[in-house]
Amino acid sequence: MILLLLAGALQVATPDSLPPVTLDEALRRGTQLDPGYVAALGQVRDAGWQRRAALLAFVVPAVTVQTGATWYSSETFNLGTGQLSSKIVIAQAAASYDVFSGGQKIFDLQRARAEFAGAQASAVEARFRTALFIEADFYDVLAEQELSRVAEERVRRAEEQLSVARARVLTGAAVQTDSLQLLLELNRARVDLLRERSRLRVARLQLGRRIGADAPVGAVPDDEALPARPPITEDDAYAEALHAGPAARIARADERAADAGFRSAWGLYFPTVTLSAQIAAFDAAFFPNAITRSSLGLTVALPLWNHGAREIALSRARTARDVARALRSDAERAVRRDVAQAYETYVTARASFDLAGEQVAVARENLRVQDERYRAGATAILDLVTAQVSLTEAEAGLVQARYATRLALAGLEALLGRRLRPEG
Repeated sequence: MILLLLAGALQVATPDSLPPVTLDEALRRGTQLDPGYVAALGQVRDAGWQRRAALLAFVVPAVTVQTGATWYSSETFNLGTGQLSSKIVIAQAAASYDVFSGGQKIFDLQRARAEFAGAQASAVEARFRTALFIEADFYDVLAEQELSRVAEERVRRAEEQLSVARARVLTGAAVQTDSLQLLLELNRARVDLLRERSRLRVARLQLGRRIGADAPVGAVPDDEALPARPPITEDDAYAEALHAGPAARIARADERAADAGFRSAWGLYFPTVTLSAQIAAFDAAFFPNAITRSSLGLTVALPLWNHGAREIALSRARTARDVARALRSDAERAVRRDVAQAYETYVTARASFDLAGEQVAVARENLRVQDERYRAGATAILDLVTAQVSLTEAEAGLVQARYATRLALAGLEALLGRRLRPEG
C-alpha cells in the first residue's frame, strides 16, 4: 500500500515540460523588472535634470509670468484705465539673474555633476546586485533539476537492488530482513525524490517571478567549463574594483558632492548681486493692455545675521563633508578585503568542486563493489545501503559545489561592475 501511494504521488509530482530560458535571457528580462534597479534608473534621471538645471543657471534667468483679476466691493482707481473701477486686471512677467552669488553657481554645478556620477555608479551597482539575485535563482533551478535526477537515479538503483534481494531471499541465499532493508531504502529514496521535485517547482516559480513570468520557468544548463581560477588575477581585480568598481565610485562621488556643498555654504557669507526686470500691464478686462509699465533693477545684498541659520548650514555642510570623506576612505580600504574574499570564495568553491568529483568517482566504485559482493553473498545488506546513500550524497555535493562556484564568480563580477564571462 505504501509503495502504491508513493508511486501515485511521484506520478502527480512529475514536472511538466516548461519553457526554458538561458542565463543571459534571464538577466535581460529580470534586470529591468527589479524595483531596486528601476529606482536607481529614476535617480539617474533626477540627477541628470539637476545637472542640467545647474548648468542652465549660468545662462538662463529665472522667469515668472502671471496674471490675475481683483474685484472690489467699491470702486477704486484703476492704473490701466485711469478711472474708478470695481475690477482690476494685472498681467506681468518678471525675470531675475544672479550676477554674483559667492560662487554658489559653480559649486552647485560641481555638486550636481558629482551626484549624477554617483547615481550612474549606483545604477551599475543595482544592476549587478540584481544580476546576482537572478543568477542565484537561475542556479537554484539548475541545481534542483540535477538533484531531482540524482534522486531519480537513487530510486532506480534501490528498485534494482530490491529485485535482487527478493530473488536471493526466494532462493534462500539471503534472509527476509535484506529485502525489508532495501524496501525501506526505496521508500526513503521516493520521499527524497518528492522533496526534490517540490523544491524544483518552487525554484522554477521563483525564477519565473524574477523574469516577469506568471508560470514556472525552466533553466537551460550552462555547459561552460569552470576555470581553475577566475579569468582575472586578484591584483588586477583589486586595481579595477578600486578604480571603476561601483562601491568606490559611489563613495568618491558622494565625497565630491559633499565637498562642493561645503564650499557652496561659504557663499552665504558673500554679497549677492541680482539683476531683475519686470513688465506689467493693467486694465479692467482680460487681456490687459490699457497701460504697460516696465522696470529694471540691480540689487546688491550683504547678509549680516540671520539668527545663525547661515552658521548652522555651514556646520552641517562641514560635517557632511567629513563623513563623506571618512566613508570614501573606508570604502577604498574595504575594496581589498571584498575582492580577496570574493576571489578566495571562488578558489575554495572550485577546489570543493574538484574534490566532490573525486568523491563521486570513489562512491560510485564503492557501490559497484558492494553490489557485486552482495550478489555473491560476501557482504551484508547494510554495507550496500550505506554505499548507496554515500553515492547519492556525493552526487548532491557535486551539484551544489558546481553552482556555488558559478555564484562565487557572479559575486566577483558585482564588485567589478562588469561581466567576466562572454554574454550570449
